[in-house]
Amino acid sequence: MSTPQGRPFLSVVIPAYNEEGRLAPTLARIKEYLAAQGRSWEVLVVDNASSDRTAEVARSAGVAVLHEPRRGKGAAVRRGMLAARGEYLLLSDADLSTPIEEVERLMEALRAGSDIAIGSRALPESKLPVRQPWYRELVGRAGNVLVRLVAVRGITDTQCGFKLFPAQVAQRLFGAQLTRGIAFDMEILFLAQRLGMRIAEVPVTWIDSPDTRISRTRDSLDALKDLARIRWNWLRGRYQLRVDPDS
Repeated sequence: MSTPQGRPFLSVVIPAYNEEGRLAPTLARIKEYLAAQGRSWEVLVVDNASSDRTAEVARSAGVAVLHEPRRGKGAAVRRGMLAARGEYLLLSDADLSTPIEEVERLMEALRAGSDIAIGSRALPESKLPVRQPWYRELVGRAGNVLVRLVAVRGITDTQCGFKLFPAQVAQRLFGAQLTRGIAFDMEILFLAQRLGMRIAEVPVTWIDSPDTRISRTRDSLDALKDLARIRWNWLRGRYQLRVDPDS
C-alpha cells in the first residue's frame, strides 16, 4: 500500500518524456504488483518537460508527479532519486522493459551484501524474449566495451534502466551526480566503484520496446562526450561526495 505518512519500504522512480501512450499500463502493473507484496511503497513519475499528457496520465493513476525542466534524462532521474522517501529506491524506465517482478532478484542481491543491484541484459542467464534490432545490439556492445575501458570496470551492461539502491547509497551517489544526459548511469557506477561499493549485476528479463526515446547516433555521441567529462570531473575533484556516516 502507498503510505502518505511515514517512510515507505520501496520507492519506484520513473523518468518520463512524452510517455502518454505507454505510462498508464506501466503504472497499473507496478501498482498491482506492489499492492500484492504487503509492503509500503510510493511511485514517483518525473515529467521531463513533456509536450503531451504524461503528467495528467500519471496523476490520474494516483501517483506522485515531479516536474523537471527539459535538461536530460539524467537530470530527471537525479530529481526523482533525491526526492524519493523509501528505504530502497528502484529506478525503472517508463516502458517497463524489465518487468517489475524482477525487483525481487535485485533485492536478493542487496540482502546478500551488495551495495547496489543493477539489472543486466548481457549475462548468460538474462532472458530477452524480444531483442533489439541487430544494429542496435552491436552499437550497444561496442559502447559497453568502451565504457569498461574508460570508466566502469567489470560491468557488462551499465545502461539497463532497472537499478536498485538503498536510500543512503542513492542519496550519496545521486547527490554528487553532475551528468544530465543518458550517461548518468555510467557516472553513478563510476562513482560507486571509486568509493569501493559492491555492485551486483543481476540477470533479468528484458523486452525491447520499438517505441524508444533514444537516438542511437546522437545519444551515443553525447555519451562519449560525457564519458570524457566524468573522468575529467573526477581528476579535477569536482564531485562533492559526502562522507558515509557508517564508515
